[in-house]
Amino acid sequence: MKRSEIDQHIDRAVAFLNEHHFLLPPFAYWTTEDWKTKGPEYNEIRDNMLGWDLTDFGSGDFEKCGLLLFTLRNGNPHMEQYKKTYAEKVLVVQEDQITPYHFHWYKMEDIINRGGGNMLVQLYNSNPDESVDKESDVLVAVDGCRQRHKAGSILRIHNGESITLTQGLYHSFWAEKGHGPALLGEVSQTNDDNADNRFAEPRGRFPAIDEDAPKHYLLCNDPR
Repeated sequence: MKRSEIDQHIDRAVAFLNEHHFLLPPFAYWTTEDWKTKGPEYNEIRDNMLGWDLTDFGSGDFEKCGLLLFTLRNGNPHMEQYKKTYAEKVLVVQEDQITPYHFHWYKMEDIINRGGGNMLVQLYNSNPDESVDKESDVLVAVDGCRQRHKAGSILRIHNGESITLTQGLYHSFWAEKGHGPALLGEVSQTNDDNADNRFAEPRGRFPAIDEDAPKHYLLCNDPR
């Protein structure tokens, strides 16, 4: 992805978040020069990959297959000095913009529709060999209500509603066409995007970036 395009997508996300009165912490807007003044007292942000996270999952088409997130808080299972066992993110999902099928080995998460359009999420169990189980019913909790659905069912999550995604549960989600982008929240166990994403098909988690313009926003995987 081109750096100029990444910054444009984040500009659009900032406007959307502001429209919904979702305010980000100051480090969301720190430039490369700002980061040069930030010492080790800010290492929790660096080490735990807080901040902007944008990916096209290696698709080359962010609008169709991609996701834009901001990690607000997180622990780190690899560094004992960080004691948090939880994480929180905000996600901006465009209409028909697919996050491809994946599950997590260690993380359980709630995805909450905080505003904007509807979220559609499709669910499958995983087999013991980690392939997609297209036969067995899925058990899932929506706002604490335990439900059974056929494999591959698509659930509609309206504003204010949430869904719990347990370990090993394949999920893919997008914002429903005709209802606008969705503002989603994620509350979970500690997040580790370097080691805890099992995609149904091989995918890249972080994009290769063409530095065609100076960085306006820094991503969580940029040097800071």
